[in-house]
Amino acid sequence: MRDYDEVTAFLGDWGPHQKLLFFLLSVSVIPNGFTGLSIIFVGDVPEHRCLIPENLNLSEAWRNRTIPLQGPEQRRSKCTRYRLDVILNLSQTFPDPDFLNVSEIEQEPCLDGWEYSKEQYISTIVSEWDLVCNNGWKEPFAASVYFTGVLIGSFSSGILSDRFGRKIVMFGTMVLQVAFNVLITFSPNLEIFCLINFLKGFGEISNYMSAFVLGSELLEKSIRIAYSTLGVAMGFALGYMILPFVAYFIRKWQMLILTLSLSCLVYIPLWWFIPESPRWLLSKGRVEEAESIIRFMAKKNGVTPPAMLFSEDELEHIKNKKVKSVPFTQLLKTCNIRTITIINILLWMIISMGYYGLSLNIPNFHGDDYLNCFLFAASEIPANIAVWLLFQKFPRKFSLSVTLFLSGSILLFIHFIPSHFLALATVLVLIGKLGSTCAFSMVYIYTAELYPTPVRNTGVGVSSMASRLGSVISPYILLLDDYQENLSLIVIGMLTMFAAIAVLFLPETFNVPLPNTMEQMQKLFWFKDRRRVHSNLSKNETTEKSRVIVLEEAA
Repeated sequence: MRDYDEVTAFLGDWGPHQKLLFFLLSVSVIPNGFTGLSIIFVGDVPEHRCLIPENLNLSEAWRNRTIPLQGPEQRRSKCTRYRLDVILNLSQTFPDPDFLNVSEIEQEPCLDGWEYSKEQYISTIVSEWDLVCNNGWKEPFAASVYFTGVLIGSFSSGILSDRFGRKIVMFGTMVLQVAFNVLITFSPNLEIFCLINFLKGFGEISNYMSAFVLGSELLEKSIRIAYSTLGVAMGFALGYMILPFVAYFIRKWQMLILTLSLSCLVYIPLWWFIPESPRWLLSKGRVEEAESIIRFMAKKNGVTPPAMLFSEDELEHIKNKKVKSVPFTQLLKTCNIRTITIINILLWMIISMGYYGLSLNIPNFHGDDYLNCFLFAASEIPANIAVWLLFQKFPRKFSLSVTLFLSGSILLFIHFIPSHFLALATVLVLIGKLGSTCAFSMVYIYTAELYPTPVRNTGVGVSSMASRLGSVISPYILLLDDYQENLSLIVIGMLTMFAAIAVLFLPETFNVPLPNTMEQMQKLFWFKDRRRVHSNLSKNETTEKSRVIVLEEAA
């Protein structure tokens, strides 16, 4: 029985139709770049301080003294004010507050709400629902809820696309993506916003995963690494780069989300240009539909297909074949594959935590938020090109470990930079983000090469879920900066360097054929040694038994 690549070899690797599909599928994931990371601006925290009611009979001088000054830089407090009843009494007796030491007045929380600066934003969800001070944890919670939806979507998208087809899930979730983005702009409170944000995350990752799988199955194997790095990854990066441009001109969070979501409608007509996966159709026994698509691709490439694509035996095999799903327990079956799975889960979780932790932390870096966001997004272009080039010439394990080590060490080094070198610190974070992007692209390809065919999709799917768990945690990592400056970068840097060491324990897959069976899967080096020891012990035991038998027979 020939495999799909042998059957479709006459199409060629890089014909006009493959080029068109490569481009269209890459373009289809552009919205995932700007809608998924829009929380950078939608959930940003504007400058704020306690609101002083206008109806209070206070002079301008006394109003300016109602907010305490804190820290060595003497900045106005964001969460407390002096007791207004005391301030009112003193203002009636002392018209000029300069003659009093107001710092000794008892302080109170912002009982009347907050006053937000309009210098950068007209509104964000933070200013809309007062997600500051004691409610400051709710903003990262809103981001984590989105990534929880992404986690569930990562698990569900594979099941849905395996059952209903890659194309219908891809475009169905694209419609859901637009619908939920429009719906979220009408959220009356944070609770409804979080609920819709969860559903939005589910739809967006399902669209991305379906596009990735569809392209991998439509394109020949020689193009797949280029598709994952220079295709869908570039499409995501372009969407990420578009985000700060749109956010710069639209400073109200509802209008920003609405504008970004409605732009996704232009991708719906791609339905008539992108076919279903013939591989999936064949797996379901729908041979006529698969043949029709293959012949259409041949026509677009200007080649003549064989009169019969499948022999009668092959047709019988396809129609009788039952595709069996592989249980998750196969990843824990042996000590070797179990250890590889655990290392992969840690890698994906740490890399995702670093990637999103740095991306979401953009408003806290020195310089213009919009320019920083664009630079962070633009860094993904050379990062993906670098991965494509590195994986052509260098071993996977070496490339990934060195990338993680350099990224982590740069983030740790930021702690030793003097506080007045803010621009340098931002540049180093940008370099760390570039390394994190490289690692994300590398680990996707590397993991697929580690697992044998029966558990490859399961292994990549479980690893992908682990990465989503890392992204759920990432918004809370940023809260560490409230306790110590750059503490979040220190934690991310240390975890990244730990991941660089963990990679070294995995087998190398460069120039090694993809394993098709569990027996062909490479062994971790310490399992190899132990297997040899067991083999030697077995040989010694066999020799000893033979010697005993010979002696008994001689007796």
